[in-house]
Amino acid sequence: MKNTLGDLNNHLFAQLEKLGDEDLKGDELEAEIKRSGAIAKVGEQIIKNGELQLKAMQHMDEYGYERKKTVPEMLEVRGGEMINE
Repeated sequence: MKNTLGDLNNHLFAQLEKLGDEDLKGDELEAEIKRSGAIAKVGEQIIKNGELQLKAMQHMDEYGYERKKTVPEMLEVRGGEMINE
C-alpha cells in the first residue's frame, strides 16, 4: 500500500467532518473524540517521519553523499501536486 501525506490530510479532514456532525451525541460522540485523538497522534508521528526523511535527504545532498535522487514515496509529488491516490 502506498500512502502519502495527501492521504493523511484526507483522513484528518474526514475525521474533522465526523466531529462536526451535530447528530453525534453521548457515547457516539465520545468514541469519535477518542478516535480523533488516536488519529492525531498517529498523524503526528507520520509527519515527524516525513520531516526526518527530508532532513536526511538534505544532509546527504549537503555533504555530497551519493544517493538515488528520488523522493520518499510519502513525499512524492506528481505534476506539481501532492499525490492523493
